[in-house]
Amino acid sequence: MTAPAGQRVYRVHWVPGTDVLRGTCHCGAERLADEPVALWEWLLGHPRGHATATVPASGPPARLAVPA
Repeated sequence: MTAPAGQRVYRVHWVPGTDVLRGTCHCGAERLADEPVALWEWLLGHPRGHATATVPASGPPARLAVPA
């Protein structure tokens, strides 16, 4: 699926078997988070806090996500 020209696509997926959400920005950066509001703030705050690799949520990881 392709976004119309000039539009950005953000994705938030639930990681099965956990309470974790995986957010993917239009630039390809990913982040895992327990809180949906914090995840959306990160996604919509582009480019602050973005990197090309997966960025862990703040605080120590309570559980590991299984790659999709």
